[in-house]
Amino acid sequence: MRVSQYFQLNRTQPTLDFVDIDIRNDLRVFVDPRALKLIPSSWGSECISLVQDYFRTVIRHIRENRDSEAQELLASLHEPNEVHLGLSVDYSQGRALGNGSAVNVWDSLRQSEAVRSGLLEDLEDTILMVEGVSSDIVSDMLINIIREPLINYTFSMAEQYGIPLTDGIASGPLWDPIHHCWYQEFVRLPMTSHGKLILVPKSIVRKRMLYNLQEYYNSYILSELQQQELAANTQLVQLLRNGNRRVTKKDLKEKYGQSKSLVIQETLKNPALLRQYREDKRNVYPPPIDHQSLAILEDTDPPDWDNLLTEAISLSPGRDQACTYEDRIEQLLTALFYPHLDHPQVQHQIHNGRKRIDITYTNLAVEGFFKWLGNNYPAMHVFVECKNYCTDISNPELDQISGRFSPSRGQFGLLVCRSFTDKNLFIQRCIDTAHDHRGFVMPFDDTDLQALIVIRKRRNEDAEFRFFKEKFDRLIM
Repeated sequence: MRVSQYFQLNRTQPTLDFVDIDIRNDLRVFVDPRALKLIPSSWGSECISLVQDYFRTVIRHIRENRDSEAQELLASLHEPNEVHLGLSVDYSQGRALGNGSAVNVWDSLRQSEAVRSGLLEDLEDTILMVEGVSSDIVSDMLINIIREPLINYTFSMAEQYGIPLTDGIASGPLWDPIHHCWYQEFVRLPMTSHGKLILVPKSIVRKRMLYNLQEYYNSYILSELQQQELAANTQLVQLLRNGNRRVTKKDLKEKYGQSKSLVIQETLKNPALLRQYREDKRNVYPPPIDHQSLAILEDTDPPDWDNLLTEAISLSPGRDQACTYEDRIEQLLTALFYPHLDHPQVQHQIHNGRKRIDITYTNLAVEGFFKWLGNNYPAMHVFVECKNYCTDISNPELDQISGRFSPSRGQFGLLVCRSFTDKNLFIQRCIDTAHDHRGFVMPFDDTDLQALIVIRKRRNEDAEFRFFKEKFDRLIM
């Protein structure tokens, strides 16, 4: 049974910001350190800061031979069963950091020449350079380290979706970046018949991590060994008919094997290999798991676009349905814009609560229109105002949303309404707003939503880009 079913949220995974986990079993996905760097918010920055501080503290203790302090910090790590992510095949139980694995990680780090030499820079380096550390262990370590931000995230999701919370639940170890130690406290968390839950944003989970030992071995280590064999003109060198020489990777694997110890040994001899791998990965940001892939992983249904659209536009216009309309538009847009826009905040307060924004999204796009938008205009966040009016919207509604913009928050938003008597007139008002440097407002009515759903059902990403780009160009031309 999933979180949405257990707490009767009347939502499916595509309309939820968090991973809709099974409350008993684990989902085979991982939290990737690189994914945190995609989140341009204080929450993402806090997570990155915690991970960096913890890792540097442990490494510093090891290098300074403070073994007991380092071991104590690692001993607090355990498989975070409350998130239900990882490799367990049945009821969530120790498969990564469980069953004494934290001790094994400690031994590997303590004995690692890569640690003592200063070669390691980030937690994800351990996937390549420390024996016994794999993607699932790094994911579990990461979840432990960012447990406090995840608890805060869980609390916000509970408020937004109406998930009941239980007082006085032991938090588990929380990392203190000021005193560089673990502490615990009692918090409010969702509880099920299988224990407490900590929710994880689906934007930070991946099917596989960016750093990949096999890729590093095949493309970097073996390439280096090829050059060494060619330079020494060993028996592995084959002379081709055209006079060229070659060494096959198959022969290299037979001679050297494929162990992690080989990877570590060759990297220590030539640290430039790891530096090059880091550089090649520096600006690579794999997108979050898409709807279709997540549905396959979870064995759930993909988005029902027709139903999401009908639920929104079948409502009668008018003030009585305003709250329901906002909720259904949020569900529709959350599904439509994922993974480009994520972390929807409903009735988000700004200016110390003096102003509210119906829906605020964080722009995480690594491709498509919203990536282009973020590269060219202030668009860290995208704002949505919902108007279920019987009459036309006009200047007051336009001024309302443009008054929510700022260079730091973002200067792009959608004004979603039912229909226009004179749509061209309202678009001209949006053009005036843009030309007056008060931001970019894109009007969306029922017909626009219908057109966007048609494009999405065809899975035509180019058409979707053109759909938004043409509307945006009209604002600025």
